[in-house]
Amino acid sequence: MRTEPEGRGPVRYGPPLPEPGLPVLPELAAVLAGAAGRPHAEPPGGSPALLDAAGGYWARRGLPAERGQVVAAPGAAPLLLALTAALGGGDVLLPRPCPAWWAPQARLLGRSVYHVPTPAECGGVPDPYALMETVRRIRAEGGTPRLLVLSVADDPTATVPPPEVLHEAVEAAADEGLHIVSDETWRDTLHRPHDTVLVGPAEMDPGRVTVLTDLSGPFLPPGWPAAVARFPAGARGAALRARTLDVLTALGACLAEPVGAAASYALGEPDEITERLVGATRVHARVAAAARRAVLAAGALARPPAAGRHLYVDLGPLRPALAGRGVGDAQDLEDFLGERLAMPAPGGHRFGDELGALRVRLSTGSLLGSTRQERLASLTAPDALELPHVERALSMLRSAFDDLRAAARRMEPPR
Repeated sequence: MRTEPEGRGPVRYGPPLPEPGLPVLPELAAVLAGAAGRPHAEPPGGSPALLDAAGGYWARRGLPAERGQVVAAPGAAPLLLALTAALGGGDVLLPRPCPAWWAPQARLLGRSVYHVPTPAECGGVPDPYALMETVRRIRAEGGTPRLLVLSVADDPTATVPPPEVLHEAVEAAADEGLHIVSDETWRDTLHRPHDTVLVGPAEMDPGRVTVLTDLSGPFLPPGWPAAVARFPAGARGAALRARTLDVLTALGACLAEPVGAAASYALGEPDEITERLVGATRVHARVAAAARRAVLAAGALARPPAAGRHLYVDLGPLRPALAGRGVGDAQDLEDFLGERLAMPAPGGHRFGDELGALRVRLSTGSLLGSTRQERLASLTAPDALELPHVERALSMLRSAFDDLRAAARRMEPPR
């Protein structure tokens, strides 16, 4: 069995965020088009209008933010890169699994990256005891743990950590002197917002947490890169923000003015933005639940998706059937399912999981249709699952997993 991915490594070919699978909101497109004649980039860190819009966005979520606490960048990856560089040297700790774009930022800076197991009930945050053990091992080996990146609404697992689990992880990080970056890209995409309690680490430890949001999660199309970060109040937060701005300036990482205008508009959350987000989240939740039912019926495993537009599937129970099809690791599984389903199915090794573990992230956007008309119908239908094109896509998914289940049953010894 391979121990390293061949040909398509996670750094060079990491999968993007799960696609929305929906047309651009017309009002949002109009804002971008209206600013298309502006030939310049915004200043490093974002324009005053964008910073104020981001501050208002966080204030509505119980995290007041002055303009001097906020920074914007053309995407979450350069923003995390600048943040990591601004923190100075030291090692980076990440939960296992985690978004595919986190680790490359640290490795580009020559930082060591350590993955920490997550609790059984959720992804996104490290198990607190495993976190403390990992930190102490790093120090014993001469390292300097400096940064913990976590997520309160997770890619790839689509789970939301219970507040008590998050609190224990934040306490453990504070005890070990770690700065926390909280990736909250998916916090506004809760499938059951009235039944899910989401608390961010900045509410628990305000002086030690920087919040980062990629706007392509809730608001913007993936091709309009924009992300914002909220720094802690006080002198330490101001110094960290200033160093981050220095790095962004050195990189030339500035938003194009039309994208900045669209980001400012979206962060203001007018009715049409909110209504689109609610509608999109509702349809992705319905389709994700249906996809999970197909996965479980075949004997595979998946936690209930609670946020985002994806789910994380463990096909370990179907390993014998997959081995009969030449699938021995996550890269093989990615190739097999990608071809069988005609949709992206990035393997778990891209998210920091072991190559030998048979896990994949499936995105629901690919199940909403192949044309603009089909995708709009998925958004506006009373029940998207009853639409022929959605049913066909889910039927293909069920068929692929049912075939594996049937093969597994044929391989069972007679009773």
